[in-house]
Amino acid sequence: QVQLVETGGGLVQAGGSLRLSCAASGRTISNYAMGWFRQAPGKEREFVAGINWTGGSTLYADSVQGRFTISRDNAKNTVYLQMNSLKPDDTAVYYCNRYATIQFSWGRGTQVTVSS
Repeated sequence: QVQLVETGGGLVQAGGSLRLSCAASGRTISNYAMGWFRQAPGKEREFVAGINWTGGSTLYADSVQGRFTISRDNAKNTVYLQMNSLKPDDTAVYYCNRYATIQFSWGRGTQVTVSS
C-alpha cells in the first residue's frame, strides 16, 4: 500500500512561486506515471500535470502550461511540482497520485492560496 504525503503549500501573492513535494512510502513509485491534481472549493478535482516513469515525458493542463513544471526523483520516491507566476485561480488543495485509471489512496493534499 502506497502512502502519499504532499507538502510545500502556503499563502503567496499573485506572481509568486511555490514548490510542492509528494513523498511516497510503502512501496516504490518509480514504475508508475505520476500526476498532480487540484481541487478548488466547490469544484471537482482536476488534472494539473503528469510525468512518465522515467521523467522523460510530461503533460500539462492548458491552464498551467508554461508556468508549472513537474519532475521526479525516483531515488527519493518523490514527485515535485514547481509553480511559477501563480494566479488567484490556482488556489486549491493540491494532491499527487498515479496518472492512471487505477490510483493509489489519496493523501491529504497541501493547500495553495494565491492572493491578488
